Amino acid sequence: MPKIIRVVAAAIMDDEGNIFCAQRPEGKDLAGYWEFPGGKIEEGESPEEALVREIREEFGAKIDVLSYVNEASYDYSFGTVVMKTYRARLISGDKSELKLLEHQADAWLSPRDLHSVQWAPVDREAVEILSA
Repeated sequence: MPKIIRVVAAAIMDDEGNIFCAQRPEGKDLAGYWEFPGGKIEEGESPEEALVREIREEFGAKIDVLSYVNEASYDYSFGTVVMKTYRARLISGDKSELKLLEHQADAWLSPRDLHSVQWAPVDREAVEILSA
């Protein structure tokens, strides 16, 4: 039975409708793939609470969770990731102030440009929804 890893991800949107995307660093699982940022849901947290905490920890930013996008799962070699993605917006600071504490690169992409990067498999369904 594969290990189930429950995670959340944020499609953080700016005022122009661009979406924040982050590239996983070398030396970690899925290195070089792009993802909507987020992380694991801890015991006792709602998905929304986990998302706010993860964005604060990974980027030093506060977000407002706006709406649910989808839930997707993917069987990786290290376990099955079940991910809920939400639309969000920054509520603290300017988008240029996001700190890359756990990623090697970032980009603000328009919905039509989301397909220009190589996405982690579990993120691909949300990419399809957000780029439509």
